[in-house]
Amino acid sequence: MTKLFVGNLSWGTTDDSLHQAFSQFGQVQDTIVLKDRETGRSRGFGFVTMESADEAQAAIDAMNEQELDGRTIRVNIANDRWLWRQPRLRPAAGRLPRW
Repeated sequence: MTKLFVGNLSWGTTDDSLHQAFSQFGQVQDTIVLKDRETGRSRGFGFVTMESADEAQAAIDAMNEQELDGRTIRVNIANDRWLWRQPRLRPAAGRLPRW
């Protein structure tokens, strides 16, 4: 499974509309649009989990810089935040990781 980050979402974008938009590129395992706790509106980004890396790449190629719900969205592979929490995997100041 490959998780995608989807940025610059409209406030009106829902989990269902995100799922529908990405399902044409393969099997979608999960979608989530993060919402503001106080207002309940979209925070402008979300995540889509695709079944395979090939399907994820097809979704990136087709959806990045395209319009969804009136906004031009950004789509790329989501970062694994837990890697940056591991002290031995965190790069030294000013250096990029080699993987």
